[in-house]
Amino acid sequence: MKTIYLVRHGQTIINKYDKIQGWCDSPLTDKGITDAKHAGEELANIPFDIALSSDLKRAVDTCDYIIEKNCNHLTLQHIASPFFREQFFGYFEGMNSDEAWQMIGGPHGRPRRQELLLKEKMSIIKDYIHEADPYHDAEDNKAYWDRLDKGFKLIQELDGAENILLVSHSMTIRSIVSRYAPEIPLVPGPANGSITILKMNGDDIKVTEYNKTEF
Repeated sequence: MKTIYLVRHGQTIINKYDKIQGWCDSPLTDKGITDAKHAGEELANIPFDIALSSDLKRAVDTCDYIIEKNCNHLTLQHIASPFFREQFFGYFEGMNSDEAWQMIGGPHGRPRRQELLLKEKMSIIKDYIHEADPYHDAEDNKAYWDRLDKGFKLIQELDGAENILLVSHSMTIRSIVSRYAPEIPLVPGPANGSITILKMNGDDIKVTEYNKTEF
Protein backbone atom coordinates (compact mmCIF):
# COMPACT_ATOMS: atom_id res chain seq x y z
CA MET A 1 0.00 0.00 0.00
CA LYS A 2 1.31 3.42 -0.98
CA THR A 3 0.03 6.74 0.37
CA ILE A 4 0.33 9.65 -2.04
CA TYR A 5 0.11 13.17 -0.66
CA LEU A 6 -1.00 15.09 -3.73
CA VAL A 7 -0.42 18.84 -3.38
CA ARG A 8 -1.47 21.63 -5.69
CA HIS A 9 1.35 24.11 -6.37
CA GLY A 10 1.25 27.54 -4.73
CA GLN A 11 -0.40 30.54 -6.36
CA THR A 12 1.36 31.89 -9.47
CA ILE A 13 1.18 35.21 -11.28
CA ILE A 14 -1.07 33.68 -13.95
CA ASN A 15 -3.34 32.23 -11.23
CA LYS A 16 -3.58 35.68 -9.64
CA TYR A 17 -4.74 37.22 -12.92
CA ASP A 18 -7.22 34.36 -13.54
CA LYS A 19 -5.76 33.18 -16.82
CA ILE A 20 -5.50 29.66 -18.23
CA GLN A 21 -2.25 27.99 -17.18
CA GLY A 22 -1.48 24.51 -18.40
CA TRP A 23 1.96 23.85 -19.86
CA CYS A 24 2.75 27.56 -19.92
CA ASP A 25 4.38 28.56 -16.65
CA SER A 26 4.83 31.52 -14.33
CA PRO A 27 6.61 32.04 -11.00
CA LEU A 28 5.06 31.70 -7.58
CA THR A 29 3.75 34.90 -6.03
CA ASP A 30 4.59 35.80 -2.43
CA LYS A 31 1.28 34.18 -1.51
CA GLY A 32 2.27 31.13 -3.56
CA ILE A 33 5.48 30.75 -1.57
CA THR A 34 3.43 31.02 1.62
CA ASP A 35 1.02 28.38 0.24
CA ALA A 36 3.93 26.01 -0.38
CA LYS A 37 5.55 26.59 3.01
CA HIS A 38 2.22 26.07 4.77
CA ALA A 39 1.75 22.73 2.98
CA GLY A 40 5.29 21.85 4.07
CA GLU A 41 4.44 22.61 7.69
CA GLU A 42 1.28 20.49 7.51
CA LEU A 43 3.28 17.57 6.07
CA ALA A 44 6.49 18.10 8.04
CA ASN A 45 6.13 14.96 10.15
CA ILE A 46 5.26 12.62 7.26
CA PRO A 47 8.45 10.60 6.62
CA PHE A 48 8.40 10.81 2.84
CA ASP A 49 10.34 8.14 0.99
CA ILE A 50 10.43 10.12 -2.27
CA ALA A 51 9.19 13.42 -3.66
CA LEU A 52 7.71 13.67 -7.16
CA SER A 53 6.44 16.68 -9.05
CA SER A 54 5.45 17.96 -12.43
CA ASP A 55 8.47 19.30 -14.27
CA LEU A 56 6.87 22.76 -14.56
CA LYS A 57 8.75 25.27 -12.41
CA ARG A 58 5.76 26.25 -10.27
CA ALA A 59 5.39 22.63 -9.15
CA VAL A 60 9.14 22.05 -8.80
CA ASP A 61 9.52 25.14 -6.59
CA THR A 62 6.51 24.22 -4.47
CA CYS A 63 7.90 20.72 -3.98
CA ASP A 64 11.27 22.09 -2.91
CA TYR A 65 9.65 24.38 -0.32
CA ILE A 66 7.73 21.40 1.09
CA ILE A 67 10.89 19.27 1.20
CA GLU A 68 12.71 21.97 3.20
CA LYS A 69 10.20 21.51 6.03
CA ASN A 70 10.15 17.70 5.99
CA CYS A 71 11.59 15.45 8.65
CA ASN A 72 13.44 13.54 5.90
CA HIS A 73 14.70 16.63 4.06
CA LEU A 74 18.38 15.66 4.27
CA THR A 75 17.91 12.45 2.27
CA LEU A 76 14.72 13.03 0.27
CA GLN A 77 15.13 12.64 -3.49
CA HIS A 78 13.03 14.88 -5.77
CA ILE A 79 12.11 13.63 -9.26
CA ALA A 80 10.41 16.09 -11.64
CA SER A 81 8.48 14.43 -14.47
CA PRO A 82 6.38 15.60 -17.43
CA PHE A 83 3.96 12.77 -16.63
CA PHE A 84 2.48 14.88 -13.82
CA ARG A 85 2.10 18.13 -15.77
CA GLU A 86 -1.15 20.04 -15.95
CA GLN A 87 -3.63 19.54 -18.78
CA PHE A 88 -2.26 21.04 -22.01
CA PHE A 89 -4.76 23.71 -23.13
CA GLY A 90 -3.22 24.41 -26.54
CA TYR A 91 -4.61 27.60 -28.07
CA PHE A 92 -6.13 28.62 -24.73
CA GLU A 93 -2.82 28.80 -22.84
CA GLY A 94 -2.50 32.23 -21.19
CA MET A 95 -6.00 33.34 -22.24
CA ASN A 96 -8.38 35.09 -19.87
CA SER A 97 -10.13 32.27 -18.05
CA ASP A 98 -13.73 33.39 -18.55
CA GLU A 99 -13.17 33.96 -22.27
CA ALA A 100 -11.50 30.58 -22.73
CA TRP A 101 -14.18 28.63 -20.90
CA GLN A 102 -16.92 30.39 -22.86
CA MET A 103 -15.28 29.17 -26.07
CA ILE A 104 -14.88 25.66 -24.64
CA GLY A 105 -18.26 25.18 -23.02
CA GLY A 106 -20.44 27.66 -24.89
CA PRO A 107 -21.14 25.41 -27.91
CA HIS A 108 -22.46 22.81 -25.44
CA GLY A 109 -24.70 25.23 -23.56
CA ARG A 110 -22.34 25.61 -20.61
CA PRO A 111 -20.38 28.85 -21.07
CA ARG A 112 -19.18 29.12 -17.46
CA ARG A 113 -16.39 27.00 -15.98
CA GLN A 114 -18.17 26.23 -12.70
CA GLU A 115 -21.30 25.04 -14.49
CA LEU A 116 -19.24 22.87 -16.82
CA LEU A 117 -17.38 21.27 -13.91
CA LEU A 118 -20.61 20.64 -12.02
CA LYS A 119 -22.58 19.20 -14.93
CA GLU A 120 -20.05 17.32 -17.10
CA LYS A 121 -17.52 14.57 -16.49
CA MET A 122 -13.86 15.56 -16.66
CA SER A 123 -13.36 13.12 -19.53
CA ILE A 124 -15.98 15.00 -21.56
CA ILE A 125 -14.54 18.40 -20.63
CA LYS A 126 -11.09 17.37 -21.89
CA ASP A 127 -12.58 16.38 -25.23
CA TYR A 128 -14.44 19.72 -25.35
CA ILE A 129 -11.12 21.55 -24.82
CA HIS A 130 -9.47 19.65 -27.66
CA GLU A 131 -12.49 20.18 -29.91
CA ALA A 132 -12.68 23.95 -29.23
CA ASP A 133 -8.96 24.54 -29.83
CA PRO A 134 -8.74 25.92 -33.41
CA TYR A 135 -5.42 24.07 -33.82
CA HIS A 136 -6.60 20.92 -31.98
CA ASP A 137 -3.31 20.90 -30.07
CA ALA A 138 -4.94 20.73 -26.64
CA GLU A 139 -4.92 17.29 -25.01
CA ASP A 140 -8.10 15.28 -25.30
CA ASN A 141 -9.05 12.76 -22.64
CA LYS A 142 -7.13 9.85 -24.22
CA ALA A 143 -3.91 11.81 -24.73
CA TYR A 144 -4.10 13.18 -21.21
CA TRP A 145 -4.56 9.79 -19.54
CA ASP A 146 -2.00 8.07 -21.75
CA ARG A 147 0.47 10.52 -20.22
CA LEU A 148 -0.73 10.49 -16.62
CA ASP A 149 -1.03 6.69 -16.48
CA LYS A 150 2.70 6.55 -17.18
CA GLY A 151 3.15 8.59 -14.02
CA PHE A 152 1.08 6.17 -11.97
CA LYS A 153 3.07 3.28 -13.44
CA LEU A 154 6.24 5.06 -12.31
CA ILE A 155 4.82 5.27 -8.79
CA GLN A 156 3.83 1.59 -8.81
CA GLU A 157 7.42 0.67 -9.68
CA LEU A 158 8.94 2.61 -6.75
CA ASP A 159 9.88 -0.34 -4.56
CA GLY A 160 9.93 0.46 -0.86
CA ALA A 161 8.30 3.88 -1.28
CA GLU A 162 5.25 3.93 0.98
CA ASN A 163 4.85 7.66 1.69
CA ILE A 164 5.07 9.71 -1.49
CA LEU A 165 4.89 13.47 -1.97
CA LEU A 166 3.48 14.47 -5.36
CA VAL A 167 3.11 18.12 -6.40
CA SER A 168 0.89 18.76 -9.40
CA HIS A 169 -1.88 21.03 -10.68
CA SER A 170 -5.55 21.91 -10.30
CA MET A 171 -7.03 20.22 -13.39
CA THR A 172 -4.83 17.19 -12.83
CA ILE A 173 -6.00 16.81 -9.24
CA ARG A 174 -9.61 17.25 -10.37
CA SER A 175 -9.06 14.66 -13.10
CA ILE A 176 -7.67 12.10 -10.66
CA VAL A 177 -10.50 12.69 -8.19
CA SER A 178 -13.08 12.52 -10.99
CA ARG A 179 -11.75 9.14 -12.12
CA TYR A 180 -11.23 7.48 -8.75
CA ALA A 181 -13.84 9.19 -6.55
CA PRO A 182 -16.59 10.46 -8.86
CA GLU A 183 -18.88 11.07 -5.89
CA ILE A 184 -16.71 14.02 -4.76
CA PRO A 185 -17.89 17.37 -6.23
CA LEU A 186 -15.22 19.14 -8.30
CA VAL A 187 -16.44 22.59 -7.23
CA PRO A 188 -14.81 24.15 -5.36
CA GLY A 189 -11.57 23.02 -6.91
CA PRO A 190 -8.33 22.33 -5.04
CA ALA A 191 -6.89 25.46 -3.46
CA ASN A 192 -3.28 26.45 -4.05
CA GLY A 193 -1.19 24.49 -1.56
CA SER A 194 -4.04 22.13 -0.69
CA ILE A 195 -3.48 18.45 0.03
CA THR A 196 -5.38 15.49 -1.43
CA ILE A 197 -4.54 12.00 -0.19
CA LEU A 198 -4.59 8.87 -2.35
CA LYS A 199 -4.18 5.26 -1.24
CA MET A 200 -2.68 3.07 -3.98
CA ASN A 201 -2.65 -0.71 -3.92
CA GLY A 202 -1.49 -1.92 -7.33
CA ASP A 203 -3.96 -0.54 -9.85
CA ASP A 204 -6.51 0.27 -7.15
CA ILE A 205 -6.56 3.94 -6.12
CA LYS A 206 -8.81 5.46 -3.47
CA VAL A 207 -9.18 9.14 -2.57
CA THR A 208 -9.32 9.45 1.23
CA GLU A 209 -8.96 13.25 1.57
CA TYR A 210 -9.59 16.07 -0.90
CA ASN A 211 -8.58 19.72 -0.90
CA LYS A 212 -7.37 19.93 2.71
CA THR A 213 -5.31 22.87 3.93
CA GLU A 214 -5.32 21.96 7.64
CA PHE A 215 -4.86 18.61 9.39
